[in-house]
Amino acid sequence: MNRNCRTDLAGEAAARLGRDEPALEGLSLRRETLYGAPLLALEIVSPGAAERLGKDMGRYYTLELNGPLGRSAGSFGAHARAVAEMIRRCGLPESGEILVAALGNPDITPDALGPLCASSVLVTRHLKTGDDAALWRDFASVSLLRTGVLGTAGVESATQIRSLCAAVKPARVLVVDALAGAEATRLCRSIQVCDSGISPGAGVCNDRQRIDRALLGVPVTAIGVPTVADAAALGGGERERGLFVTPRDIDSSVRACARLIAYGINLALHPKLTLEDIDALVG
Repeated sequence: MNRNCRTDLAGEAAARLGRDEPALEGLSLRRETLYGAPLLALEIVSPGAAERLGKDMGRYYTLELNGPLGRSAGSFGAHARAVAEMIRRCGLPESGEILVAALGNPDITPDALGPLCASSVLVTRHLKTGDDAALWRDFASVSLLRTGVLGTAGVESATQIRSLCAAVKPARVLVVDALAGAEATRLCRSIQVCDSGISPGAGVCNDRQRIDRALLGVPVTAIGVPTVADAAALGGGERERGLFVTPRDIDSSVRACARLIAYGINLALHPKLTLEDIDALVG
């Protein structure tokens, strides 16, 4: 792995430390199996470790997708439940509003993870205050924001989310966005969930305002999938720096990953639902 290339994945950043270097104080790593899929649980608890890794302090979970991604695949249910469990481990309120913020550009396939995910997230806030509110009493109150990108919205995603937080007053914000990785084998094959927030565009050197608890005043869970990698990280030279590559099947892969994350969010926020229930409710 090219150590000079940026990555949004905490696990890849930790791997850059090298096996021959002493253990980094303030960093803990644990590998386990979650619903049949390999999981890396990483926690950064000291400012020194955060600076060394280039990541904020917090908990980071990376799930390796070890089966087909589509809804019809036998592994889909296990993967969705694993995503739900990672979200729960990052913390969910016992009550209160949940805001899901879908970041990204729907017109650029590798960046469309958030908008595609939004299409399968079950939104209930308006239903819990309507005439049929009793039918939705077992559901969490969930609202959804599709931010777009600065070039099309004219407003930073962070600003949009902060403004809506002032109106909705959520107890937690879930942010979904595409990530940049440094290993080709992880593209559209890993899902990272963390409780430290997110810096949109950081992995592709297009940093926008960071979205985290310090900005919003409430806890933030960030969920993402690496969809692009710097060509230089994959063995290219200096001439390739700044060029980003994506899988050949990115169109189908990003759609499958988006739906998988949405189902994981729905299972985490509405634990009484089954996969079949979600199929019926989101279409």
